[in-house]
Amino acid sequence: MISNQWVILAALAIVPAFGQVSNGPAADQNERIAPRQHRPIRDRVERGDGTATSTNWSGYAVTGTSFTSAEASWVIPTAKCSSGDQYAAFWVGLDGYSSSTVEQTGTDSDCVGKNPSYYAWYEFYPNPSYEITSVPVKPGDAMSAKVVYSGSQFTITITDVTTGKTYSKSASVRGAQRSSAEWIAEAPSSTRGVLPLADFGTVLFGLDSTGVSSTNYATDSTTSGAIGVFPSSSIEQITMASRTETEAVPSGLSSDGTSFSVTWEAQ
Repeated sequence: MISNQWVILAALAIVPAFGQVSNGPAADQNERIAPRQHRPIRDRVERGDGTATSTNWSGYAVTGTSFTSAEASWVIPTAKCSSGDQYAAFWVGLDGYSSSTVEQTGTDSDCVGKNPSYYAWYEFYPNPSYEITSVPVKPGDAMSAKVVYSGSQFTITITDVTTGKTYSKSASVRGAQRSSAEWIAEAPSSTRGVLPLADFGTVLFGLDSTGVSSTNYATDSTTSGAIGVFPSSSIEQITMASRTETEAVPSGLSSDGTSFSVTWEAQ
């Protein structure tokens, strides 16, 4: 017969092993696991002229070293739902353009059949995505969000500027390289891969549309400021395209480098 002492010792030995499975944050009462993830760029093709294509991202990325922050603002677009489940996410983040983690926060404008669905979320990928239940959102709301690295942790903060609701979360992310910052419209993913992109019309990012200052900014070891402040060799304008069609296209940057839009084009 196994003694109680051996049972206790065996249990204690197991705990550290499970504790090493994930270094993501624990959920609290203001959040719940979201059914989809927002992953690193897929099938990236760079053209060598500051433009790139991807099957799941559209927007802008800047590359560099030791990024410590990225900030964004956008206006939540309306999901146009005619049939079928479709999804569209809008976010700011660090990493993911040329690395395997993403530290990010944003909103979704999804279609569940013919019914639109809107929510705020954060994700320290490859850990799960979490819906932020304490920050309800709706089309037309202006959002402000940032990802900041300090010490050994990333902190996401997302604010509905229209309602004043805000939320923050911190976590360490194993293997994060801090090699890029992004402002993205995305086709989210499931375990089956990239999901169908919802018709979101046009999403507006930046100061010109939201009135939020110091937005669409980032800081790395050599540069701090708006997207347009970064060296042209570091800026990538990303179009979302499948093998058969263009799905979402970013505009050029505004003259001050702070603002742009992404337009849905899939047919």
